Amino acid sequence: MNLSRIRSFAAGLAMCSAVFTAYAQESQKPAYLNPSLPAEQRAADIVHRMTLDEKVSQLVNQSRAIPRLNIPAYDWWSEALHGVINSGTTEFPEPIGLAATFDTPAIHRMAEVISTEGRIKHAQAVREHRANMFFQGLDFWSPNINIFRDPRWGRGQETYGEDPFLTARMGVAFVTGMQGDDPKYYKTISTPKHYAVHSGPESTRHIADVTVSKHDELDTYLPAFRATVTEAKAGSVMCAYNDINGQPACANEFLLQDQLRGKWNFQGYVVSDCGAVVDIYRNHHFKPTQPEASAISLQRGMDNECADGGFLVKGDSDYKAYRDAVKQGFLKESEIDTALVRLYTARMRLGMFDPPELDPYSKIDENQLSSPANRQLAHEIANESMVLLKNDGILPLKTSGIKIAVVGPLANQTKVLLGNYNGSPTYTVSILDGLLKEFSGDTITYVSGTQFLGHDAEPVPASALTFDGKPGIKASFARLDMSNINNPEAMKPVATRIESTLDAGAQPIPPEAAAVHPLVIRYEGSITAPETGDYNLGLKTSGFCRVQLDGKNVTSSYGGDPFDPRLGTVHLEAGKPAALKVDYSPNEDSKPVAELVWSKIDFSPKPEAAEAAKNADVVIAVLGITSELEGEEMQVSIPGFKGGDRTSIDLPKPEEDLLESVAATGKPIILVLTNGSALAVNWANEHANAILDAFYPGEEGGTAVADTLSGKNNPAGRLPVTFYKSVDQIPPFEDYAMKGRTYRYFTGTPLYPFGYGLSYTKFSYSDLSVPTPTVAAGDPVSADVTVTNSGSHDGDEVVQLYIKFPNVPGAPMRALRGFQRVHLAAGASQKVHFDLKNRDLSMVSEAGEPIIADGDYTLSVGGGQPDTGAQTLTRNFHINGTKTLPE
Repeated sequence: MNLSRIRSFAAGLAMCSAVFTAYAQESQKPAYLNPSLPAEQRAADIVHRMTLDEKVSQLVNQSRAIPRLNIPAYDWWSEALHGVINSGTTEFPEPIGLAATFDTPAIHRMAEVISTEGRIKHAQAVREHRANMFFQGLDFWSPNINIFRDPRWGRGQETYGEDPFLTARMGVAFVTGMQGDDPKYYKTISTPKHYAVHSGPESTRHIADVTVSKHDELDTYLPAFRATVTEAKAGSVMCAYNDINGQPACANEFLLQDQLRGKWNFQGYVVSDCGAVVDIYRNHHFKPTQPEASAISLQRGMDNECADGGFLVKGDSDYKAYRDAVKQGFLKESEIDTALVRLYTARMRLGMFDPPELDPYSKIDENQLSSPANRQLAHEIANESMVLLKNDGILPLKTSGIKIAVVGPLANQTKVLLGNYNGSPTYTVSILDGLLKEFSGDTITYVSGTQFLGHDAEPVPASALTFDGKPGIKASFARLDMSNINNPEAMKPVATRIESTLDAGAQPIPPEAAAVHPLVIRYEGSITAPETGDYNLGLKTSGFCRVQLDGKNVTSSYGGDPFDPRLGTVHLEAGKPAALKVDYSPNEDSKPVAELVWSKIDFSPKPEAAEAAKNADVVIAVLGITSELEGEEMQVSIPGFKGGDRTSIDLPKPEEDLLESVAATGKPIILVLTNGSALAVNWANEHANAILDAFYPGEEGGTAVADTLSGKNNPAGRLPVTFYKSVDQIPPFEDYAMKGRTYRYFTGTPLYPFGYGLSYTKFSYSDLSVPTPTVAAGDPVSADVTVTNSGSHDGDEVVQLYIKFPNVPGAPMRALRGFQRVHLAAGASQKVHFDLKNRDLSMVSEAGEPIIADGDYTLSVGGGQPDTGAQTLTRNFHINGTKTLPE
């Protein structure tokens, strides 16, 4: 054999050896580390390698590390309702304001930005090897697509309003924007919540058993969830706290098995709301022990229990019940496997076990975090969310040569603009700052005008604090155990001392407590007021806190702003000590900041406000409510508000009094509202010259309000909820039946209807056509209409399409079935096209069956609902036959 042949043969052997070696190495690699395999197969492989103890440690939100399998710890709990809850992120308007845009493409773009920023924050946390990954993950428990059926619900601000169709379209836009469009990898996972039939009251959510008909479930409470699962392919869903028809939401056969995993074929994972699995045993008494409750929840489709948040759990207290359930025969290990395969399929699709170069979302430029482009989008969406409720021609205002009086404490605050479930943006523009910039050629005078909702409070002096009859207050330092926070004996202090005032940053933490994490400082003593009266009492703090007086909760916070104290109202008698207890836990990455503050209450209008009005050409009154009054299970009990919910939908009396006092000067009044729910501004509707609803408009909210008042932004927002005249117009809060609720079933006359909003220009409609006026059940229906901007200003119009159904039991009076937001220059026209498919043409029968009914339909297209004063055109069409649709 010649030399060349020998060399060629040797090279061939070497190549074969290299290929064989690579194949052997690849075949030795665990399947779960092989990116070429399907995600579910990889998930099954990694789960089957775990011991029982390892498996149960993965069933909770704080999933533990498994070093032998190179599995890092992971916290499934992150939030991104209208921006990533983290520091330095972009904060968009609260969802109720997002819904007012009626602009699904904008919501999709917003969700893409939020998802990008979520990826960046996660990458930073992983790179920094943070031990506590709370709110640092890629699974975001948003959006909230519950139906805002009653304006008293404090968390309605988090939703897209009262209409199932609008909520579904917004929800789909959000989920698809968050999760990305890569066929293999999720950008992030979006979690529609709270599944389902969940909308207050907050005070009973852990114990309530909601009775609801199948009609109302399929007609109102479930369509948005169905859409986000079947259309948007949401990666996860969160189950709620309450019982529905006798079964807890997180162990509900109809919701989890029949609908979600059955008829909708949901393939993702279900996470519980935080503490909901404990509720199954402790509050609903659905099962006699916690292991049995945990078992039934897992068996019926819940996969991951939100058990603890904010602080790292030591030991196995959060997942022990699952191990006990197996040992006691209530749960099979194979049932745990089913849940874990779903969870690890999600982690595989998030790229957590793959080389970064394979994941297209691992290369995001971190300069995109809170970038100028993101801030501009927040500004644009805030502009789109503005709803003009009244205008006698005073708006838009001139930007030079006039004197403006601005009144109301909310004008000079920023927290109100961010709503709830919000992150901390790098900068937020207050309404006052926005006005000062936009109207720089005018003279602006600002007066708060009332103490209500103001944050003026002074430190409680040492002379007001005692412990055991002696000056000072007792401070005890211990490791925080949230499960035992009501049981002081369970949190044995590592150090105690007497301090002269309650100011956590005034002196160093005792050496014995310096290494304790998470740390809680419990202050105990008495507080004595120098004068009898009502007081605002609370903390300036940046961490968790709870203030109690005489055993009753005053206020609480899960992460405050030290410049924006959390205050509650208390009554104190002069010279009479009241028992004070404050629990405070500093943020792990910052120095302690907690100072006890108070102020004596006087809610009467300040005379300076009326004086400023007299000297002005026009008054801008910034009034309304805030997320400190309405929200999630809150320690609030003042007139009109209780426990996070509202007992009245009126403008709070101190603000009404202020409004009337400045209006009495005879000067024109422009009312700017901040709110997350409907306000019955009946007096203002009669007496104010203009009313602008800003909702909670996000970090650029102040700029958007100023743009709108000046005319730089032509308002085109539309109400996503009905503004009733009072709570007397609606059924009891606890009643989940839809009769008499929302525009679809309310027979009275509202203050402002769903879909309502004014503009600085005028729009006209013409040439509405329905090309096929008679169709068979199951065939689509299309409609075309021409919209013309017949005014003198460029502007947006929200074209709304409503259907009136045949007279079939179960049908609503009318229902939104299409909308498009279009921009038209003055004098311009545009043809707008709608395609109505099976689901759009359907209703739910009285028996709870989705059908396309036989009979005559009326289609209305215009700038609002028919018969509400909005310009609309109508056409009739007929459907032959009846078709039953899948649930």
